[in-house]
Amino acid sequence: MIETIKQTAINTINIEAKAIQILTQSINDDFVKAVETIFNSKGRLIVTGIGKSAIVGQKIVATLNSTGTPSIFMHAADAIHGDLGIIQPNDIVLCLSKSGETAEIKVLIPFIKNLGNPIIAIASNEKSYLAQQSNFLLHTPIEQEADPNNLAPTTSTTAQMVMGDAVATSLLALKGFTPTDFAKFHPGGMLGKQMYLRVSDLYPNNALPKVNLETPLRQIILEMTSKRLGMTAVVNAENQLIGIITDGDLRRMLTQKGDVAHLLAKDIMTENPEMIDANELAVNALELMRRKSITQLTVLKNSEYVGVIHLHDLIREGLV
Repeated sequence: MIETIKQTAINTINIEAKAIQILTQSINDDFVKAVETIFNSKGRLIVTGIGKSAIVGQKIVATLNSTGTPSIFMHAADAIHGDLGIIQPNDIVLCLSKSGETAEIKVLIPFIKNLGNPIIAIASNEKSYLAQQSNFLLHTPIEQEADPNNLAPTTSTTAQMVMGDAVATSLLALKGFTPTDFAKFHPGGMLGKQMYLRVSDLYPNNALPKVNLETPLRQIILEMTSKRLGMTAVVNAENQLIGIITDGDLRRMLTQKGDVAHLLAKDIMTENPEMIDANELAVNALELMRRKSITQLTVLKNSEYVGVIHLHDLIREGLV
């Protein structure tokens, strides 16, 4: 049984990998013209299909929207029962079908042609009705489905998915789509936060522990305890950062010195602490903390000390 499972899985991967490799032969003039047509369009890309192709179509729509190409999914069966109104004059229709001969597709295509919208087909059969009636064919040839009975949509849907990705990434390249652009469409996820969340969005939520060079030990401990960040900044009269005192500094002081009651901040502090500008990306703060094996950074704005960002802030935002 174990060998059957392993061999079936390996066969599936090999069959689908071969089909994907063959797709490179379909990156031809029709592919280029189809991508250029979408790129130059003033409308949207309407993606349609039925069955498993419809599910792949929804994924292609999601990829296109997230990479800057406005797209809408329209189920082929619903289209001929009222949803055809989704299609506007400047829109382009991308139709997915393995056979290109599905009944719903054959009913739908003439209506789209009557509307005058360009049709791009993703089909495995280049002699099919869909392929012949479309303006551009993105050919997804397959020798066999990956299941043992050569029936379940497996290789064909994989090929459709990859062809859709090829279209999306080609459009992305033409648009000069940047990571910052990507973040605009993903503000709620970690990828987006890595691109837009800044230190200035986080540090104001924390207390502002600080003492001056002449602050005695008792006041230092009270400041650190009340602000609950395990540290305090040491600043001068102009609120510029001179040093930092952490819980670790206090522990080391107690083990190294005898009479500590007379000690001042300048006797305990660590000079030139790690710091970060308020306008820096939060992910850069995380990288600095990791590199220096620390859990907080002092924050500067226009050379003045304005706050502290802690590792817990970054964990809360899902960056860790």
